[in-house]
Amino acid sequence: MAKRCLLLQLRPEQAASDQEYEAILEAGGLRAAQVTRIEMNHELPDLDLDEFWGVIVGGGPSNVSNPEDKKYPYQLLFEPKLKKVLVEVVRRDLPYLGACYGLSILAEVLGGRVSEERFAESAGPLTIELTPQAREDPLTRDLPPSFRAFAGHKEACQEVPPGAVLLASSRECPVQMIRVGENVYATQFHPELDGHGLALRIEIYRDQGYFDPSEAEQLTAIGHREVIVAPQRILRGFVQRYRAD
Repeated sequence: MAKRCLLLQLRPEQAASDQEYEAILEAGGLRAAQVTRIEMNHELPDLDLDEFWGVIVGGGPSNVSNPEDKKYPYQLLFEPKLKKVLVEVVRRDLPYLGACYGLSILAEVLGGRVSEERFAESAGPLTIELTPQAREDPLTRDLPPSFRAFAGHKEACQEVPPGAVLLASSRECPVQMIRVGENVYATQFHPELDGHGLALRIEIYRDQGYFDPSEAEQLTAIGHREVIVAPQRILRGFVQRYRAD
C-alpha cells in the first residue's frame, strides 16, 4: 500500500478546518484517499511516521508563544505530542511543510524565538521576496523572485531559527519561509489560500484580534482583487517532489 500524506489541522471552527482541508487538496493536487486527515483539536493519536511520505501542518488560532493559562484546552493536549512528532520529523529529515502555526511550532522545536513582540500581520496580501538561497532550492528555484501571498498572524519568528536556512522574507515579517535539512519546510504565509478562502477566514476570525472588525469588508474586497498563484505552486511542488504513488 502506498504511503499517505499526514495532514494535521488545529482549527476548531469546522467551516475553517474544512476549507483549509479542501484548499490543501486542490492546491497540492491530492485526492482525499491519499491523505490522512487529523483534526488535532479533537484528538492527536499516537502516530507511526513510517506510514507517511510527508507531513503538512496548517494554521489556526492557537499561538505557540501564549502562556499555558492562555492556551486553548485542546492546544494543551495536542501540542506536547505534536512537538515530539516534529522532533522526529527533523531527526529523520522527513518531508514536512508547515504553514503559519506550522512554522511557529517547528521554530519552537528548533529552539527559535517565537513571540508577539514584532512582525504580526493583519489578514490580507503581502509581497514575498525570495532570498539568494531560494534560487538554489528545488522547491523555490522556479518561483518568481517576488510574489504575492496571503498571511494573518499574531506571533512570528523573531529571528531565523537555529539550523534553518531563510528562503523568503517580507518587509512586514522577515522570516516568511525556511528550510531545515533537505526536506523540512515551513512558511509564515498560507500556501493554500486564495481570495475566497481568505474571505471565509475573515468572517470566522473577525472578532479574534487579527484585525479591526470594522475593516473586515475592506480586507475581503482587497483579497478578492488579488491574484495569488505562486504560494500554491510551493504546495504543489512539495507534493510532486515527495508523494509516494
